[in-house]
Amino acid sequence: MRRTTPRAGGAATGPGAGAVPVADPSAEAGAATPGLQAGAPAAQRLRTEFAFELPRGYVDEAGTVHRDGTMRLATARDELIPLRDVRVQESPAYLSVVLLGRVITRLGKLPMVHDGVVESMFASDLAFLQDFYRQINAEGHTRAGVTCPHCEQPFEVELGGSRLGES
Repeated sequence: MRRTTPRAGGAATGPGAGAVPVADPSAEAGAATPGLQAGAPAAQRLRTEFAFELPRGYVDEAGTVHRDGTMRLATARDELIPLRDVRVQESPAYLSVVLLGRVITRLGKLPMVHDGVVESMFASDLAFLQDFYRQINAEGHTRAGVTCPHCEQPFEVELGGSRLGES
Protein backbone atom coordinates (compact mmCIF):
# COMPACT_ATOMS: atom_id res chain seq x y z
CA MET A 1 0.00 0.00 0.00
CA ARG A 2 1.33 3.43 -0.90
CA ARG A 3 0.83 6.25 1.53
CA THR A 4 -0.18 9.56 -0.03
CA THR A 5 -1.79 11.43 2.83
CA PRO A 6 0.18 14.13 4.66
CA ARG A 7 2.09 13.12 7.76
CA ALA A 8 2.50 15.24 10.83
CA GLY A 9 4.24 18.39 9.63
CA GLY A 10 2.30 18.38 6.34
CA ALA A 11 4.80 16.46 4.22
CA ALA A 12 3.25 14.03 1.74
CA THR A 13 4.76 10.61 1.31
CA GLY A 14 5.08 8.36 -1.68
CA PRO A 15 7.73 7.98 -4.34
CA GLY A 16 10.38 10.65 -3.90
CA ALA A 17 8.76 12.21 -0.83
CA GLY A 18 9.48 11.89 2.85
CA ALA A 19 12.64 11.41 4.85
CA VAL A 20 14.86 9.53 2.42
CA PRO A 21 18.60 9.49 3.09
CA VAL A 22 20.55 11.30 0.38
CA ALA A 23 24.22 10.77 -0.29
CA ASP A 24 26.44 13.85 -0.19
CA PRO A 25 28.58 13.78 -3.35
CA SER A 26 31.18 15.97 -1.62
CA ALA A 27 31.66 13.42 1.17
CA GLU A 28 34.90 11.46 1.09
CA ALA A 29 34.51 7.73 0.33
CA GLY A 30 34.16 5.82 3.57
CA ALA A 31 33.22 8.94 5.55
CA ALA A 32 29.86 9.47 7.17
CA THR A 33 27.33 10.75 4.69
CA PRO A 34 24.66 13.24 5.74
CA GLY A 35 21.23 11.71 5.83
CA LEU A 36 17.92 13.44 6.07
CA GLN A 37 18.95 17.02 5.50
CA ALA A 38 21.91 19.37 5.59
CA GLY A 39 22.75 20.33 9.14
CA ALA A 40 20.79 17.40 10.57
CA PRO A 41 21.82 16.33 14.08
CA ALA A 42 24.32 13.46 14.23
CA ALA A 43 21.55 11.10 15.42
CA GLN A 44 19.78 11.61 12.06
CA ARG A 45 22.83 11.09 9.83
CA LEU A 46 23.06 7.89 7.86
CA ARG A 47 26.21 6.50 6.30
CA THR A 48 25.24 5.18 2.87
CA GLU A 49 28.58 4.47 1.18
CA PHE A 50 31.46 2.32 2.38
CA ALA A 51 34.99 2.05 1.03
CA PHE A 52 36.63 -1.33 0.47
CA GLU A 53 39.81 -2.85 -0.96
CA LEU A 54 39.65 -6.14 -2.84
CA PRO A 55 42.06 -8.89 -1.74
CA ARG A 56 43.31 -9.53 -5.29
CA GLY A 57 41.67 -6.92 -7.51
CA TYR A 58 39.72 -6.84 -10.76
CA VAL A 59 41.91 -7.01 -13.87
CA ASP A 60 40.44 -5.07 -16.81
CA GLU A 61 41.02 -5.76 -20.52
CA ALA A 62 44.14 -3.57 -20.54
CA GLY A 63 45.64 -5.53 -17.64
CA THR A 64 45.12 -2.77 -15.06
CA VAL A 65 44.32 -4.01 -11.56
CA HIS A 66 41.51 -2.19 -9.72
CA ARG A 67 41.34 -2.85 -5.96
CA ASP A 68 39.82 0.11 -4.14
CA GLY A 69 36.12 0.79 -4.44
CA THR A 70 32.92 1.96 -2.84
CA MET A 71 29.69 0.09 -2.11
CA ARG A 72 26.42 1.75 -1.19
CA LEU A 73 23.67 0.41 1.02
CA ALA A 74 21.18 -1.76 -0.85
CA THR A 75 17.55 -0.80 -1.26
CA ALA A 76 14.58 -3.12 -1.46
CA ARG A 77 14.54 -2.45 -5.21
CA ASP A 78 18.17 -3.57 -5.48
CA GLU A 79 17.20 -6.92 -4.00
CA LEU A 80 13.96 -7.32 -5.98
CA ILE A 81 14.97 -6.34 -9.53
CA PRO A 82 17.59 -9.09 -9.94
CA LEU A 83 14.88 -11.68 -9.23
CA ARG A 84 13.35 -10.78 -12.61
CA ASP A 85 16.67 -11.33 -14.40
CA VAL A 86 16.57 -14.44 -16.61
CA ARG A 87 20.10 -15.44 -15.53
CA VAL A 88 19.02 -15.41 -11.87
CA GLN A 89 15.85 -17.37 -12.66
CA GLU A 90 17.93 -20.03 -14.44
CA SER A 91 20.63 -20.09 -11.75
CA PRO A 92 19.87 -18.55 -8.33
CA ALA A 93 23.63 -18.46 -7.61
CA TYR A 94 23.83 -15.59 -10.12
CA LEU A 95 21.79 -13.38 -7.75
CA SER A 96 24.82 -12.12 -5.86
CA VAL A 97 26.61 -11.15 -9.10
CA VAL A 98 23.67 -9.06 -10.33
CA LEU A 99 23.05 -7.57 -6.90
CA LEU A 100 26.68 -6.57 -6.37
CA GLY A 101 26.74 -5.04 -9.86
CA ARG A 102 23.95 -2.71 -8.68
CA VAL A 103 25.45 -1.60 -5.35
CA ILE A 104 29.15 -1.19 -6.16
CA THR A 105 29.38 2.47 -7.11
CA ARG A 106 33.12 2.70 -7.82
CA LEU A 107 35.97 0.31 -8.51
CA GLY A 108 39.41 1.78 -9.15
CA LYS A 109 39.37 3.97 -12.24
CA LEU A 110 36.65 2.04 -14.08
CA PRO A 111 34.09 4.38 -15.65
CA MET A 112 31.22 2.07 -14.63
CA VAL A 113 30.72 -1.07 -12.54
CA HIS A 114 28.09 -3.60 -13.66
CA ASP A 115 27.37 -7.31 -13.30
CA GLY A 116 29.74 -8.11 -16.17
CA VAL A 117 32.59 -6.67 -14.12
CA VAL A 118 31.55 -8.63 -11.04
CA GLU A 119 31.28 -11.94 -12.91
CA SER A 120 34.84 -11.49 -14.19
CA MET A 121 36.31 -11.09 -10.69
CA PHE A 122 38.40 -13.70 -8.94
CA ALA A 123 36.42 -15.98 -6.63
CA SER A 124 38.22 -14.62 -3.55
CA ASP A 125 37.17 -11.05 -4.45
CA LEU A 126 33.56 -12.16 -5.04
CA ALA A 127 33.50 -13.89 -1.64
CA PHE A 128 34.97 -10.76 -0.03
CA LEU A 129 32.30 -8.54 -1.64
CA GLN A 130 29.48 -10.89 -0.61
CA ASP A 131 30.68 -10.75 2.99
CA PHE A 132 31.16 -6.97 2.83
CA TYR A 133 27.60 -6.57 1.46
CA ARG A 134 26.22 -8.57 4.40
CA GLN A 135 28.21 -6.54 6.91
CA ILE A 136 27.16 -3.09 5.72
CA ASN A 137 23.52 -3.98 5.08
CA ALA A 138 23.06 -5.68 8.44
CA GLU A 139 24.52 -2.63 10.29
CA GLY A 140 27.04 -4.88 11.95
CA HIS A 141 24.30 -6.98 13.53
CA THR A 142 25.52 -10.27 12.09
CA ARG A 143 27.65 -10.86 15.19
CA ALA A 144 26.36 -11.40 18.69
CA GLY A 145 28.22 -11.24 21.97
CA VAL A 146 27.89 -14.41 24.05
CA THR A 147 29.48 -15.87 27.16
CA CYS A 148 30.94 -19.36 27.42
CA PRO A 149 28.84 -21.37 29.88
CA HIS A 150 31.94 -23.22 31.10
CA CYS A 151 34.65 -20.58 31.53
CA GLU A 152 32.39 -17.49 31.44
CA GLN A 153 34.66 -15.74 28.91
CA PRO A 154 32.87 -13.41 26.47
CA PHE A 155 33.25 -13.91 22.70
CA GLU A 156 31.34 -13.20 19.47
CA VAL A 157 29.52 -15.59 17.14
CA GLU A 158 28.53 -15.05 13.50
CA LEU A 159 24.74 -15.12 13.02
CA GLY A 160 24.57 -14.26 9.31
CA GLY A 161 23.76 -16.74 6.55
CA SER A 162 26.23 -17.95 3.99
CA ARG A 163 24.63 -16.24 0.98
CA LEU A 164 23.34 -12.75 0.19
CA GLY A 165 19.82 -12.29 1.48
CA GLU A 166 20.17 -14.96 4.18
CA SER A 167 20.16 -14.21 7.88
